[in-house]
Amino acid sequence: MSIRIVLVGTTHPGNIGAVARAMKNMGLGDLALVNPRHFPHDDATARASGATDILDNANVVSTLADALTECVYVAGASARSRTINWPTMGPRDCAERMISESKQGKVAAVFGPEKSGLNNDDLDLCHTLLTIPTEPGFSSLNLAMAVQVLTYELRVASMLDEGPGFDTEALPATGEEMEHFYTHLERVLEDLQFLDPDNPRHLMRRMRRLFIRARPDKNEVNILRGILTSIDRLKESD
Repeated sequence: MSIRIVLVGTTHPGNIGAVARAMKNMGLGDLALVNPRHFPHDDATARASGATDILDNANVVSTLADALTECVYVAGASARSRTINWPTMGPRDCAERMISESKQGKVAAVFGPEKSGLNNDDLDLCHTLLTIPTEPGFSSLNLAMAVQVLTYELRVASMLDEGPGFDTEALPATGEEMEHFYTHLERVLEDLQFLDPDNPRHLMRRMRRLFIRARPDKNEVNILRGILTSIDRLKESD
């Protein structure tokens, strides 16, 4: 499966090892770690319990964007409610969607720090919010438990007859390509004085949600970047 598990800001190294074990149980091996507090660590190795190869091959990066560079679809796990609504899926639907999207390229599931979870800036890089239903009033799952729930559903979904992937003329845009587009869009909106450079986040977050729903492919992103470049040229000629 072309699926990556991403852990952001993990504070306890034992949880990294337990996640590696959960992944290997279900046939996954691609682990990325964003700014782990302690790694490598003996506790991670001990909790991995035979999955140390996943730890040895884990990609340690400094930003979530770096972990998602080539990904075409990203699910961010969180139990917290949000001011701006994100598309939300349960683990079963999310796993089926991830398996389907993985036919087009690398996909990822992102899990945040144990105490705080993912923040809104992290979710800006995700296409959907993964929420695991739990008993009301007790929604906190151990990190490895949450990963195990999703990886089990991924295992089940991978064994189903999903049929062909999405019929698209071009491959979906990667996370890196979308980030370049968002940077270009923000700069053009500032030049047009449509966006307040001192308070850009609210508008840009909504713009991200718009394009995440639209799911532009590589050709469409190139067209959008071409439009923005044409606007740049018009501004320069004024």
